[in-house]
Amino acid sequence: MYSSENDYSILEDKIATGKKRDWKGKKRRTNFMAEHYEALENKIGAPYYGKKAEKLIGCAEYLSFKRDPEKGKLKLYQAHFCKVRLCPMCAWRRSLKIAYHNKLIVEEANRQYGCGWIFLTLTVRNVKGERLKPQISEMMEGFRKLFQYKKVKTSVFGFFRALEITKNHEEDTYHPHFHVLIPVKKNYFGKNYIKQAEWTSLWKKAMKLDYTPIVDIRRVKSKAKIDAEQIENDVREAMMEQKAVLEISKYPVKDTDVVRGNKVTEDNLSTVFYLDDALAARRLIGYGGILKEIHKELNLGDAEDGDLVKIEEEDDEVANGAFEVMAYWHPGIKNYIVKQKADL
Repeated sequence: MYSSENDYSILEDKIATGKKRDWKGKKRRTNFMAEHYEALENKIGAPYYGKKAEKLIGCAEYLSFKRDPEKGKLKLYQAHFCKVRLCPMCAWRRSLKIAYHNKLIVEEANRQYGCGWIFLTLTVRNVKGERLKPQISEMMEGFRKLFQYKKVKTSVFGFFRALEITKNHEEDTYHPHFHVLIPVKKNYFGKNYIKQAEWTSLWKKAMKLDYTPIVDIRRVKSKAKIDAEQIENDVREAMMEQKAVLEISKYPVKDTDVVRGNKVTEDNLSTVFYLDDALAARRLIGYGGILKEIHKELNLGDAEDGDLVKIEEEDDEVANGAFEVMAYWHPGIKNYIVKQKADL
């Protein structure tokens, strides 16, 4: 693309701690995912997969940043993201956006309601690929029923629900499960407390299961020590909340769990085929109760299918004096390069 190394530099985009954002790694994984869709098109003969491959290849081909002339910080302000469900680049951006939204929602819920928090994991037995799509539909309905039960409705303020799917590659089975962040009323840990065994029984009932599922429930905030300073407790609890928010905001499937290794294999193709089918046109996260209301109040928009460029809101718009930095994906170098200009 350019005649010599002196004509360009490699993109370096760092967060506040100095850690580099892995644009290169995500783009490489995205192109690798595209190879699997191309292979599926050749194997099955369905143009559907070829179209998705094209979208993946075109994802984040260029990145346009604004650089703060004083801080030197880069802020993405223009890019094209394909929004394919299994795209590693888009999954990364969605997770960042979901985490930011949830951080704001949790802070506002604490401010308005002074609630406690619990972290619930709801599971079912692993299923084969052909059962994955109907199993997820059944779980969505089961979840709806669970939060309609009187015992649950009188104890919680709402929920944030996220679907996660992992694969047991040795047994060739899939493990769909829900992670749920729940704001609870002040008296939850007293008379309204729901024990782990009861959560298990209610989930089993909602799902109409003939076996006892594994259900995990834990309190997010650590218990305050009697002799500790209040500020230390506040900091500790804030860190626990932040950890829970980050944990639940991960997007449903890790790209490294979808396609493993560096070659297109039959196992990888099978995984892409079943996950693509199961996740197509499906809402993978959901809010209920006060969290849904706060999401609407804050006008946060759609983190799943909305804009993946703007993640965090700024108090001030990007300064008019900021420099524009354009980074392009170079297929030969397999990295993002920035063309050198006198005005950058």
